[in-house]
Amino acid sequence: MKIIRADVIVTCPGRNFVTLKIETDEGIHGIGDATLNGRELAVASYLKDHVCPLLIGRDAGRIEDTWQFLYKGAYWRRGPVTMSAIAAVDMALWDILGKAANMPLYKLLGGASREGVMVYGHATGRDIPEALDRYAEHIEEGYKAIRIQCGVPNMRSVYGVAKGNGMYEPATKGAVEEQSWSSEKYLDFVPKLFEAVREKFGFDTHLLHDVHHRLTPIEAARLGKSVEPYRLFWMEDPTPAENQAGFRLIREHTVTPIAVGEVFNSIWDCKQLIEEQLIDYIRATLTHAGGITHLKRIADFAALYQVRTGCHGPSDLSPVCMGAALHFDLWVPNFGVQEYMGFPKEALEVFPHAWSFDRGMMHPGEAPGHGVDIDEKLAAKYPYDPAYLPVARLEDGTLWNW
Repeated sequence: MKIIRADVIVTCPGRNFVTLKIETDEGIHGIGDATLNGRELAVASYLKDHVCPLLIGRDAGRIEDTWQFLYKGAYWRRGPVTMSAIAAVDMALWDILGKAANMPLYKLLGGASREGVMVYGHATGRDIPEALDRYAEHIEEGYKAIRIQCGVPNMRSVYGVAKGNGMYEPATKGAVEEQSWSSEKYLDFVPKLFEAVREKFGFDTHLLHDVHHRLTPIEAARLGKSVEPYRLFWMEDPTPAENQAGFRLIREHTVTPIAVGEVFNSIWDCKQLIEEQLIDYIRATLTHAGGITHLKRIADFAALYQVRTGCHGPSDLSPVCMGAALHFDLWVPNFGVQEYMGFPKEALEVFPHAWSFDRGMMHPGEAPGHGVDIDEKLAAKYPYDPAYLPVARLEDGTLWNW
């Protein structure tokens, strides 16, 4: 089964998405997600100009060899652009293999390890009462795990809070939005949010929170220690992870579980964190960490140290990634939880899919491959629309981690 065509499709049905479609001489096609929020066209160009020409004539069934060819053969390894491009190829080839075998992807991986995939939703509010209202709505929808973010008094902006009543959307069109940040105000306030959640709803739901790289290691240690009574499922991205050893300081001061890795691109980004058991959940994604082939390696490595998966699942990764991730989640033995933010209605129409949601659990479905396709004619009606993620500045104007 030879690859005869590889096309890159850029579309914006509510969000910008980059999709790779690979076709074979047996009439089977597969698709993969290559979306890199705010840098979409860099990956599209990498695929069109450098990767797609190399795929023509290759055996579509030699997935491992193709992965190694694109990783080692380029000489320039890792990085979000390269790994997102490789991931799209890998995802599409696994999709093709599943269709050729007439099997859903999770069965190709070794079969289901559970009946369904627990997902967590996002409850946000401009203040604590509004955040609690959104939390209650998620409970009504059956969510067993809920991430909560809230506005901080006397701060004009804060990470993770929706601007209106719709989905949280950080990217903005036109100029880059500059947000403000104060670690001091945040650290004094956020434990009150978790206290309010537990007082109103008890401990029957898993409570998650994203710090979004905003704190130093000692500040993160203080936060983790202060929120221990509220038993967070995890404290996400407490500090930037480029310095993996910095997580030792957090670990020494708190038993609050730590999740990290949504910006990771390879196993090397999390090697020390996992080996030294400095984290509890690895959040790398199929799209940004080299696809199914590479994320399997990360998950198996993590399992040796009792680290579980908690894959990033924002609406800026396409429904293709979500479909493939759910198959991965259903199989992976050391599963923890899957993020699910949902998608704009237009995106779900452009990407017909087999997955389902029911009372806080999801299932990828039984369609061959990963169960997600693309309506190219409909996709063409939504041209690329540039948008950028914000940046954060401290109150004195210093550029900070967003």
